[in-house]
Amino acid sequence: MQEVWPGTPYPLGASWDGTGTNFALFSEVADRVELCLFDDRGRETRFDLPEVDGFVWHGYVLGVGPGQRYGYRVHGPHDPKSGDRCNPAKLLLDPYGKAVDGDLTWHESVFSYHFAAPGEMNTDDSAPYMPKNVVVNPFFDWGDDRAPRTPYNETVIYEAHVKGLTRLHPKIPKSQRGTYAGLAHPSTVDRLIELGVTAIELMPVHQYVAEHGLVARGLSNYWGYNTVGFFAPHNAYSSSGQRGEQVLEFKAMVRTLHEAGIEVILDVVYNHTAEGDHLGPTLSFRGIDNAAYYRLSDTDKRYNLDYTGCGNSLNVRHPHSLQLIMDSLRYWVIEMHVDGFRFDLASALAREFHDVDRLSVFFDLVQQDPVVSQVKLIAEPWDVGEGGYQVGNFPPLWTEWNGKYRDSIRDFWRGEPVLPEFASRLTGSSDLYADDGRRPLASINFVTAHDGFTLNDLVSYDHKHNEANGEDNRDGTDDNRSWNHGAEGETADPAIRALRSRQKRNFIATLFLSQGVPMISHGDELSRTQQGNNNAYCQDNELAWMSWRSDDDLTGFVRRVSELRGDHPVFRRRRFFQGRAYGGTLDAARDIAWLTPTGTEMTESDWHTGYARAVTVYLNGDAITEPDTRGQRVRDDSFLLLLNAHSESITFRLPDESFGEQWEVVLDTATDLPAGPEPVKARDEIEVVDRGLLLLRRLSGGSP
Repeated sequence: MQEVWPGTPYPLGASWDGTGTNFALFSEVADRVELCLFDDRGRETRFDLPEVDGFVWHGYVLGVGPGQRYGYRVHGPHDPKSGDRCNPAKLLLDPYGKAVDGDLTWHESVFSYHFAAPGEMNTDDSAPYMPKNVVVNPFFDWGDDRAPRTPYNETVIYEAHVKGLTRLHPKIPKSQRGTYAGLAHPSTVDRLIELGVTAIELMPVHQYVAEHGLVARGLSNYWGYNTVGFFAPHNAYSSSGQRGEQVLEFKAMVRTLHEAGIEVILDVVYNHTAEGDHLGPTLSFRGIDNAAYYRLSDTDKRYNLDYTGCGNSLNVRHPHSLQLIMDSLRYWVIEMHVDGFRFDLASALAREFHDVDRLSVFFDLVQQDPVVSQVKLIAEPWDVGEGGYQVGNFPPLWTEWNGKYRDSIRDFWRGEPVLPEFASRLTGSSDLYADDGRRPLASINFVTAHDGFTLNDLVSYDHKHNEANGEDNRDGTDDNRSWNHGAEGETADPAIRALRSRQKRNFIATLFLSQGVPMISHGDELSRTQQGNNNAYCQDNELAWMSWRSDDDLTGFVRRVSELRGDHPVFRRRRFFQGRAYGGTLDAARDIAWLTPTGTEMTESDWHTGYARAVTVYLNGDAITEPDTRGQRVRDDSFLLLLNAHSESITFRLPDESFGEQWEVVLDTATDLPAGPEPVKARDEIEVVDRGLLLLRRLSGGSP
């Protein structure tokens, strides 16, 4: 018979010390907490945790070590009207569990189990259908692993799904495809290096479960925004096992990526959990301390407040919920060596009461935390509440997914007259960030992401086609700002295909030549398609997986533009341009100038007339005054960026000699060539095709 000693209340979770394991669980409402241990046949042994300090129930079990499966049963009040939902009939996952074995089986008897009142079910029969936590071995040979700590102005982000990225990769062993090991495979790493990627942003890898409604439709939660374990790497992405092996495999993946100079950023979901609304399953938090972990209605505590659209909102006003989030973040940095986080629906974390407060307790905690404050912090500045879009309103430590950038770039290249806003997005969105003392690098620029059309579908569809999701095409946004260029979906028309290819190159070139931090979505460099589905959250199949079909031309173009950005600081400035957008005297000493296609500086009226779809941007490499990260003054080549979003070709005249005597074409989205024709001179004319972009580099001459 195993003996349970008092143990310690810290750290929370299951902590193995080489001799036994300490278990600690917070619950302010519990009257009694049972630790449940399971053998390999699923048989359950229960122990009462003998001590409670500061609402943390704890005990130490000698001889329990890595691989041991466990869960909890919490005894206490079950009164939904007062917000209490304790029920010892339900086996509960540890909020601090570092690994999970198994998956939730949505079986009719199990579904009933979730809603059973205390004592209404044979708990021994229900246990095998529930996933179990696993005690893990915390020791790992990191070798000489060091965080790359790539500066933001040198960062290129690649957003990817662990499974979708490699599930169909032909050069990866089948047993490793779609796993952490597959992501660390040399074929995957070499592709990231080829594209100039410095950071991979992984869609959720916290342990998650699929919703019952999806499973009933024969689908699953592919994206993973349905967390049930904030410390556990998702077990289905492990090629080596689920009894703690997933932790070691994840760490090995991070170590391999770091060796290649690639940072690992996690897309994290701390705004809600997989337990859904008041009718959802009780898997962990709800049965442990419902009112502590969730925002409940002030008028009727049976119901959850929902700022996320997912049924519940984590209660960031409660100290233990805040502790859970901060402990989780520190764990992934310290123990798993990740380099940053992208916070899903980050505005929801700022809701201390019913509005978004940029100085909420959560952001204060992050600001002062010596670990979390030192990694990359990226906010998705949305939630579903009134006023929930908060781009530009996060504290200075944070960067943000810039949805206004996405919308403006899409609008410009489909011919909408949005040049003033396009100019702001191209130059780092100073209207959003400059007033708070922030810099262009606060803007994470993207044209596509997991949520919405792929790049190929953006230029191939006018409307979403989400019928496969089983929601009668009601799901997914209708505000796509896309254009099919004359045919909906795939077409054999060579003119449409050529125009679509040019538009894809326009989007990629604009993204990499903009100030801020570029983010590309996995597979866009290969023209990945989802056949018009702009909400593939439930498509765990070839529709959403990366096909790895050949599109060498676009891949090569992405590589060249990425190299251009990396080689030239003028495209990745750490401070905003100082030149005014229009007006004043033409002066080559300015760091930027905006010119009409005739070669003259734009006037205020030009921004809103026929020139609103065509512009020349002069980027002066001699006028960069900021030091680089080593304190050296940066000097660079100067460039002319010629943009034509008209439906017809336009002849551009190059500016006079004050901007340089000779220029060479280094990028042309019409030809997809590394270089253009012979060098052109000042005052020469050059044609830019309809929906075309040219980048010219100065060969001689210079600032007076």
